[in-house]
Amino acid sequence: MNSIAPLAARLSALPPSLGPVRLIAVDGHAGSGKSTFAGRLADALGGAPVLHLDDLASHDALFAWTDRLRAQVLEPLSRGERARYAPYDWTHRRFGPERYELPPAPVVVMEGVGAGRSELRPLLAHLLWMDLDAERSWARGRERDGTAQSAFWDGWTRAETRHFSADPSRPFADTLIRQVREGYEWREGTPATA
Repeated sequence: MNSIAPLAARLSALPPSLGPVRLIAVDGHAGSGKSTFAGRLADALGGAPVLHLDDLASHDALFAWTDRLRAQVLEPLSRGERARYAPYDWTHRRFGPERYELPPAPVVVMEGVGAGRSELRPLLAHLLWMDLDAERSWARGRERDGTAQSAFWDGWTRAETRHFSADPSRPFADTLIRQVREGYEWREGTPATA
């Protein structure tokens, strides 16, 4: 199955999970294709807004962004209000003055490493996992970012390994997504209950 339209239709039919919003998480290793897939899924959902968790993380808080996410995004969406947040500038190492807005659309796609963490799972309508192993994902990410980011990637891979060791997402995924030559294929996950 290469077209994601049937998956998008199924996700649209889910009951809301966060106020009026169906919050769909796309998780996986860095470099696994989450951002690209989330964009294509958003298109298939008729232009659903996409929240990139890289905008809420920072060099000092690679995975400690949950409080910021909750206060700036999840709480407003749960009330049916627009979320407003200042994205992190990874080049200048600071949160920018520019404010992004995220409407409480029927479906909001949230993508990033850790999008399926235990603290967020109760708020999700569905958890998708990009099913590409860590080593191949990281190699793709390193190639994409070039040698200038090599030291960052060394630190990142250690941090990501610690994160998923303490709080794995894949065992709780509702659907496993795999990129294929032309599009995507998916299969149902077998979500753990804890």
